[in-house]
Amino acid sequence: MDVEIIGFVAALLTTSAFVPQVIKVWKSKSSKGVSISMYLVLLLGVFLWGVYGYLIGSTSIMVANTVTGFLQMMILFLIFKNKGKD
Repeated sequence: MDVEIIGFVAALLTTSAFVPQVIKVWKSKSSKGVSISMYLVLLLGVFLWGVYGYLIGSTSIMVANTVTGFLQMMILFLIFKNKGKD
């Protein structure tokens, strides 16, 4: 069994964990209770994981962290867009 398959399954599961938050903030147009600092720190960590994945040549790490970073940037965008409306 190729270990990258395990990496892709793990990536799919952990990345998809952010989708419900994106949908909730998008539909409700409210980011009340969502921590900006948590998403900023997490985004930095995801960026560094992506760099690490690139350096070791792990496609699953690079793909997972690119998608996760995009979802986190969407949440941050919506938080700042909706700031003051909550």
